Amino acid sequence: MAIIINMDVVMARRKMTLTELSERVNITPANLSILKTGKAKAIRFSTLEAICRELECQPGEILEFRRN
Repeated sequence: MAIIINMDVVMARRKMTLTELSERVNITPANLSILKTGKAKAIRFSTLEAICRELECQPGEILEFRRN
């Protein structure tokens, strides 16, 4: 996959657990885990916005493009 998800890195910098983030953005821990591990096929802008708001980051800190 050419899109890399760095959500775990950003969460670690903010010292935030998956459970805490899921409660703050109102997404189940299971669905947030799917996103965090890069297994998700899509993400809604509203979800990305909520994650960025709670982690106080930019989308580019979470999503990264790498050529294969």
